Amino acid sequence: METTTINQPAVREKLRELRTILSGTGPLLVAYSGGVDSTFLLAEAAGVLSDRALGVIADSPSLPRSTLAEALANAKSFGAQVEVISTAELDDPRYISNPVNRCYFCKLELFTRMHRMAGDRGFSTLAYGENADDAQQIRPGSGAAREFRVLAPLRVAGLTKAEIRQLSRERHLPTAEMPAQPCLSSRIPYGTAVTTNALRMIEQAEEYVRSRGFRIFRVRYLEEPGRSPVAKLQLDPMEMCQLPPLEAQIRDALRAIGFRDLAIDPDGYQAPGGVRRLG
Repeated sequence: METTTINQPAVREKLRELRTILSGTGPLLVAYSGGVDSTFLLAEAAGVLSDRALGVIADSPSLPRSTLAEALANAKSFGAQVEVISTAELDDPRYISNPVNRCYFCKLELFTRMHRMAGDRGFSTLAYGENADDAQQIRPGSGAAREFRVLAPLRVAGLTKAEIRQLSRERHLPTAEMPAQPCLSSRIPYGTAVTTNALRMIEQAEEYVRSRGFRIFRVRYLEEPGRSPVAKLQLDPMEMCQLPPLEAQIRDALRAIGFRDLAIDPDGYQAPGGVRRLG
């Protein structure tokens, strides 16, 4: 979790700037994933614009069912309107081939759909939850945002991830302490094809691991030609001590899902730092 010292007066000024930005957007479509940033953005947009703000969730096999349900419940709890749209990035061979800029094609599909929706229904602006820290990272999806002139109000207001978490706590948003949860496709190494079956296996595996009490982890999908895939489990180092009595059960459960075996990463899950490639 972020430990950056927060300059309180600066945060208040940034929050005022965010609300000023939102008030000037007119009817607004917000790309809403249910994560920390987009949840805070949608909550603020709903507070400033009321029913002139609408969250849009992209539903596809790369979105876990539990994440979708939780995002809808959270939006309802703070009074935001949300619509679910089915996206078809898995029909795009460029996305399926899983290049290092895979996230560009995902965002391209989402923003194409949102752009059409805005035109059909009279929304003047599209927005998404990029924050001020994201300018320091390599994010292929931001290229699609530029092409469609998607506004990034959090970044424009200068709000960092740590500040967004603080403001989320103050608003009592349930996502304030949520760990990062990129889409299921991120568990598949670049160059390995993204398939509906692989995403289903990853989702089921992670749901099982979560059911055993683990909170911060990844189940990586490692494919070998001519053989069933291996599941590579990366646990937060602080949670590794919980694994030994559960490892055999987890291995059996993942084999039942279709993985050939379970490999435990001895280094655990390390949250990315510095300049990194994200969706």
